[in-house]
Formats: sequence, structure tokens, C-alpha cells
Amino acid sequence: MQKPTLFYIFLVACSFISGCKETSEKKDINPLTDNSAQLVTEMNSPAGTTSALPHLMINKDVALLSWVESPNDSLSTMNYSELIDGEWQEAQNILSGTNWFVNWADYPMISENNGNLWSHILKKSSAGTYSYDIKMNIKPKGEMLWKTDLALHTDDTPTEHGFVSIVPYRNNFFVNWLDGRHTDENEEGERGAMTLRGGIVTTTGKLIEEYELDDKTCDCCQTTSAITDNGPVVIYRDRSDDEIRDISIVRQVEGEWTAPKVIHEDDWQIKGCPVNGPKVDVLGNNLVVAWFTAAENKQKVQLVFSTDGGATFTAPVIIVEGKVMGRVDVLWADEETAIVSWMEVNDKVALFKAMEVSVDGKTSQKQVITEMADSRKSGFPQMEIMEETLYFAWTEQVGAATQVKTAKMPIKAFSFN
Repeated sequence: MQKPTLFYIFLVACSFISGCKETSEKKDINPLTDNSAQLVTEMNSPAGTTSALPHLMINKDVALLSWVESPNDSLSTMNYSELIDGEWQEAQNILSGTNWFVNWADYPMISENNGNLWSHILKKSSAGTYSYDIKMNIKPKGEMLWKTDLALHTDDTPTEHGFVSIVPYRNNFFVNWLDGRHTDENEEGERGAMTLRGGIVTTTGKLIEEYELDDKTCDCCQTTSAITDNGPVVIYRDRSDDEIRDISIVRQVEGEWTAPKVIHEDDWQIKGCPVNGPKVDVLGNNLVVAWFTAAENKQKVQLVFSTDGGATFTAPVIIVEGKVMGRVDVLWADEETAIVSWMEVNDKVALFKAMEVSVDGKTSQKQVITEMADSRKSGFPQMEIMEETLYFAWTEQVGAATQVKTAKMPIKAFSFN
């Protein structure tokens, strides 16, 4: 992971601030509106009082939430919960460890396919600060125990591996990640670039296909992936020789991977990683992508649509400009509309917001989901949709303490301007 430049530090502090009560009753947590038609309802969180790093996923009729609890400086535990009848169930443990790489932006994930569960954590591989491996955990359908500590990538270099994206694919999983195997210093004292890799993992944890998708990418922005009718696509922040760090896509078409292609030329030149990746969602061959940029020192969140599996995209819809932190998420609500979420700064707090956007560029009113701390510990809020209901997860920070919180709201709460 690159060390930030002075410009990056200034950008973090002054623009998108990249870093990042326990109750037994549901309540309206929207701080800025009394309109009951826009009700955001807090749910009982299954996470403990030392929790952070939520990841929310829904596959068909299965909804899962994972997170990490850190009761002290050395021990970390990955837990998860399933949503049943609109309520989060009692937390279940996946595994614990004392040698994990725990980072506000590079968080563990969980996924599901036909009853088979997959998750991952990051495990230190040497004493180096950014030297860690991706370790998979598998729980095949019908089995009681997790199989843990399974290797994903095939190299054994003491370098950075992370920023995973995982989606169900046929009877397996498609997974991609940022891979630092070429960044290890060679005999001449030279280092290569961070790469983007992907592959197919079976429900028993075996990597049966592996590909290098881009040989030079931004070092520490989250990746995102989806399965179109044509095949998998991966969207990520690229990196040119001139330090242009715009959002690119690679696509698998007829079994072959395309060359990387920028989805929109923001022309953001920055000599440090902004730690702010894109998000994608898919319906057939229709894609929607949201991302953050600060090109020309103008912070904004943008959104584009594609009807051909990512071969081409519409002109961007500007979602928000100004004091924007990014940390986006995006979902299809139906074939005509998408929901986008982001974080922005309001005085000394951050606001987690969402909005509906139609394919013709029409936007709804902005809905505040909750207030958050404007720090790294707030992490990356999560959003998913099931049966006309949006579900949210985020990290609440009070002083030094953090806890994963959850909420929901009906999609119909949005109304177009």
C-alpha cells in the first residue's frame, strides 16, 4: 500500500475525510425529517459493543451480515447473522485469530450460494505493515463447522493481498482481489505494481481458475464485481503511468477477458491512493456503477448505466458534489431505477445518505439514513435490498468505542422531485 502524499493527506482531511446506544426497541433514527413517509427504522443489531467492519449481502432469499469484533488489541473474531422474517438472528462465530490484518477499508466479507457459505479474513504473513494474505473459510451446505485458513492466491510473497470482491457464480463463487506479488523488492531494488486478479472458487474452497485481469492498478481502493448474462465483470480504480486513477472495467465475454477500459474519463491525477472504490449492481446485462472522484479538486459521486454488459456506459449522473466522503454503494431497485448511497460531511459529522435514480437520469429527494462519525472507524456503510425493503449496516463510533448498527426502510419512501 502506497504511503500518502501531502496532497493526499490534505484531500483526506479537508474533502472526503478518508479514514473514516444500545437499544432493545426499534426507533426512527432519521435526524433531519419528521416525514413518516421517509421513515428509517433501526433494527436490533446482532453485533457486540466492540464490533466494526460490517459486510451485508443478499442472494435471492438469503440475507447475511458479517462483522469483526475486537475485544482487545490482539484478538479478532469474525461473526455473522442471518436475516429471518425481517429480524437479525443470534450471532454465529466463524473464527478468531491474533494475527489478522484488521483495517478500516479492507474488510472481511461473507457470501452464500445454494446453502454453501464462503467468507474471508486477512492474515499477516510477515512483520511488514502491509504484508498479509487472503484466507478463505468455507461452510458447505449441511455441514456444522467452518473449514478455515484456506489459501486463495497461489503466490507466497510477503506482500499485500486484499480488497476482495465475491459473488455467487453458477455453482461456485467468482472472487477477485488486489494482489501485490510483483511489489516485492527484487535484487535490483525495484518494485512492480499492484495487480488485479480473479478466479473461480468451488464451494469446497478450491481455486479452479485464476486470471491476471490488470497488471497495474490503484493500490488500496475496494474492487466490485457482478455476473452479467455474458459473464463476470470487475470494476475497480485503475492507475496509469501518469497517475491517472479513474474507474475501469474488465469483462469476460465468450470465455475471454477484455482489456481494461475506463468507464468515464474523470482524469483524476493523484499520487496516492484515495481509498475509495466503486460499486456495481447487475440485472441481466444492465449494469449500474457508482463511484467517487476528486478530479480538479472537485469532490463528487457519479453514477452511470450500461445496457450491454458494460461494453458502453451512459454519461454520468452527478449524485452529489461538495463536502463528499464517497464510500458509495449502489443497487437496482427495478429495471428502471437504482438506489445509490454515499457519505458526506455536515459540520463535524458525516451523513450516510441514499437516493433513487432512474435510467433517464431523474433523481429523487435525498434520504438521510443516519449520522456517523467523520473518521476512518466509520468504515464503509453497506446497503442491500430484499422484497421492496432496503437494509443498511454501518459502524457507529462513540469516543473510541464502535458498534455495528443496522436499519431498514421501504423503497417506496423515496419520491422523485
